[in-house]
Amino acid sequence: MKRLGAPRLPTFLRAPSRVPLLQVVKTSVATVLAWIVAVLLLPSELPIFAAIAALLVVQPSVNQSFGKAVERSVGVIAGVVIATLISLFASNQAWVILLAIVVSIFFGWVFRLTPGSANQIPISAMLVLALGATTPGYAVDRILETLIGAALGVIINILIVPPVVLAPAVRDVGLLASELEASLERLAAALTTPQTRQQLDGLMIQARLLRPMRDAAEASVRQGEESLTLNPRQSAHRTRLANTHQLLNRLSPMVTRVLGMTRALHDHFDDSLVEEPSIHSIAGELRRAAHDLRLLASGPGDVSAGEPVSTAEVPVLTAPLRIARPHPEHWMLIGSLMEDLRRIHEEIVGD
Repeated sequence: MKRLGAPRLPTFLRAPSRVPLLQVVKTSVATVLAWIVAVLLLPSELPIFAAIAALLVVQPSVNQSFGKAVERSVGVIAGVVIATLISLFASNQAWVILLAIVVSIFFGWVFRLTPGSANQIPISAMLVLALGATTPGYAVDRILETLIGAALGVIINILIVPPVVLAPAVRDVGLLASELEASLERLAAALTTPQTRQQLDGLMIQARLLRPMRDAAEASVRQGEESLTLNPRQSAHRTRLANTHQLLNRLSPMVTRVLGMTRALHDHFDDSLVEEPSIHSIAGELRRAAHDLRLLASGPGDVSAGEPVSTAEVPVLTAPLRIARPHPEHWMLIGSLMEDLRRIHEEIVGD
C-alpha cells in the first residue's frame, strides 16, 4: 500500500540544496536587529527598508555581503532621488508612480548597473511615491533605514562565524590530481597491451572528463578566494588556499598534455605498436610520472594540510631515455608522447 506523505513542491520552486542553517540564523538576527535599531533611531515609520536591506545583505561570504550592501544602498538612494525629483514637478497621481518606475528602469540601463541595484531603483521609487509622498522627510529616513540595515547585515556576517569555503577547493583539486594520475596509468597500460577500437574510444572519453573536473576545481578555488576576501579569519586559511591554488596551476596544463597524449594514441594506435622497443620505456616513464604526481598532490607537503609541496626527490625522467629508431608509422606518435611527457615532468618539478 502506497504511503502518503507531505506534498512536495514542484521542482522549479525548490533549490538544489538548503541554505546552511548558520546563514539562516545570521539573516534572522540581522533582520531583527536592523528593525530594532531603526525603530530606536527613526521612530516615525515602520522600518521596512532596514529589514529588507538586512535580509538581502547577509550572503555566503563577507565580500558578497559587502557587495550586496553597496548594491542595495545605491539602488535605494537612486530610487529615492528619482522619486523626489519627479514629485517636485508632478502632482500626486497614479501615473506619476508609473513614470517613476519607467524612468528608474531606464536609469539602471543607461548606467549599466548590476541587477541588484537596477531592480532596487524602481522598487524604492514606487514605495516612496506610494507611501511617503505626503510625509515630510520620508525619503531621507528611508535612505538612513537602508544604510542601517545594510551595515548591520555586513557586521553580523563578520561577527557570527564568517564563512570560509575551502573544503570544496581542496576536494576538487585533489580529485583532479587523482584522475590525472589514473589517466597516466591507463595510458601506460594501453601502450603495452593490444587495444580494440572500443577500448581506445573509452580511453578518450575518460580523458575528456578531465576538462569539466578542471573547470569545477577552478570554480571551487575562486569560491574559496571569495570567502576569504574581507574575512577576518583569512590569515588562518590563506596559506592553505595558496597551496591549493598553486597545485591547481600546476595541474591545469597537465590536463591539456594528457588529452593530447590520449588523442595521439587514439588516432595512431595499431597492434604493432606494442612491439616497439621504446614504447615499454615510455610506458614506464608514464607510470613514474603518475607516481610523482601522487607525491605532488598528497605526499610530502600535503596540500590539504596547508603545508608547502616539495618535489625535491621526483624520479621521473631523471635518467636519459634511449629511444631506438622507431618504425616510420610510429615515429610521430612516439615523438608526440615524449614531448608531452617532458612538459608534464616540468610541471611536476615546477620548472
